[in-house]
Amino acid sequence: MSVPPPTLRSLLRVVAAHRVDSKLPKYLPSVFRGCVKDWKAFSLWKPSNGGLDYLEGRVGTSIVEAMLSRSGPIFYGDIRGREMIPLPFSAFITTCKQHLQNSNGSCNVNTDSDSSKLIEPSATSSCLDSMDSHHQVYLAQVPILSIDSKERSQLETLREDIQLPSILKSKVLTSINLWMNNAKSRSSTHYDPHHNLLCIVAGCKQVVLWSPSAGPLLYPMPVYGEASNHSSVDLGSPDFSIHPSAKRLMDYSQEVSLHAGDALFIPEGWYHQVDSDELTIAVNYWWQSSMVCNMQEHMDPYFLRILLRRLVNKEMDHMLCGNSVGDGENVKYLSNAVADGQKGRDESGDTRVNYTQGTYQNHGTTLQHLEPETLHALHELISLVHDNVKIVGQSQSGESTPKETTTVETEVESKKMLKDESSLLVGDPIARIIWTLEPLKLRAVLLAIVHNFPRTLEALIIHTLSPLGAEVLTRKFDEMDQLLPKEERDTFYMEFYAVFDDQGAAMDAILSGKESFAQQVVQPSVLRKENLYDFLHLHSPTDIKIPMLMSCIALKNVLDKHLGVKH
Repeated sequence: MSVPPPTLRSLLRVVAAHRVDSKLPKYLPSVFRGCVKDWKAFSLWKPSNGGLDYLEGRVGTSIVEAMLSRSGPIFYGDIRGREMIPLPFSAFITTCKQHLQNSNGSCNVNTDSDSSKLIEPSATSSCLDSMDSHHQVYLAQVPILSIDSKERSQLETLREDIQLPSILKSKVLTSINLWMNNAKSRSSTHYDPHHNLLCIVAGCKQVVLWSPSAGPLLYPMPVYGEASNHSSVDLGSPDFSIHPSAKRLMDYSQEVSLHAGDALFIPEGWYHQVDSDELTIAVNYWWQSSMVCNMQEHMDPYFLRILLRRLVNKEMDHMLCGNSVGDGENVKYLSNAVADGQKGRDESGDTRVNYTQGTYQNHGTTLQHLEPETLHALHELISLVHDNVKIVGQSQSGESTPKETTTVETEVESKKMLKDESSLLVGDPIARIIWTLEPLKLRAVLLAIVHNFPRTLEALIIHTLSPLGAEVLTRKFDEMDQLLPKEERDTFYMEFYAVFDDQGAAMDAILSGKESFAQQVVQPSVLRKENLYDFLHLHSPTDIKIPMLMSCIALKNVLDKHLGVKH
């Protein structure tokens, strides 16, 4: 079960070169058209204008790490599908020249430059021999500058041909890298742990972007693995029997075409797939976000709890097929109402409800004043409560003590609840009635019960309302709070809780039910032991090797220790 991510259509910003300023939008991608056209590299590195000879002359003797793909033009994050090989830069340039010569059908490209002669023939030929038709080489993330490394980067002299974009003047860079391919290629869908500015020097790239919230649709690789930031979905040939949610992937994506001179800001955590045309050259800048830089280790448990709470709220929103307004804001009004209601009893002795005449003394509300739809909902709700009270009474008449719900029964109910989210409200008619009523109509129904059937309200809240019903009721209270002025809100809650002999117990029943629903949402999905394998993308316990087992135990210990949930 996954929460639908927001669409990206309105999130991408496109900025012309003359309008580039010093600010980047927070965690939203942006395209900067023509912002690196003033680089020396823009003209000097152009393959069709002698750029390959120029690059070979500058850094041809350098040994770089090249990525060799075993899957043709697609480069996956999983190291089992690729190989990193040391390669003379001139050897790679030779393959680029050969490709350019074949494409142009001419002999104007120099494939025997002086710099290539400085490399031992055996070294060059052995590297080239390994690049057969089933393998493809790609210069990916070759450092021009690496802040973390104490050694000088092999390609550092190329910094003279590029200049720091104005939008990065205040950023603390972690690295500058060269990306270069001799033939069409694709980098599999992944996210980066840093902010990224991708600058196109030559050629063209097609980038498909997804928000981090689209992660469930992309089926990220297991969190314990070496490629945990990569998607396990092959977008070129997806297997919907394994990844059914991937059918909706493109509905939440945005495709961007980048040409020479353009730059794209990709915020950290944003998934992206990159397709490169032949002989495409790019430079990218990585830097850490201020949020990550300021995350102190001792605050990790706090951030973990905050993030999980937000994800649980989104999951509940999705399960109920609606949007919530606020998050438990009604608790404030509930507390005030209980206090005001008790104060009213203590000071005046007036219970505010005339139980014998069936009307509220101050308002004179009668059933005849209700609209037909509201009256029908009232009758249906009262009937369900009375039927439930009868069933409970019959079941308890033959028992000396109430039957306690076991942990196993609770887990079974959780499984049933989450097995088919579409049946949640169908299987809970009381919650369904509350959910389908507009907030102010629900207020009218509840006040009618207060004024005419107070003991029924007590039975509803204390004995009948399910965890789902409590969640739905508090959401409706939140919506109601947005529609009513403070005085009317306080009056409603005061009347509502005045019915109960123990007003604190009534509020506790609602809030405990709400918390129980949240626990049922998160526990089967993440925290219960038997589902830990699913959470870590394991097929069965037999898939676990020793390092994986350690990761599973570590994750379980983290959840137990920091999230306050007992198994």
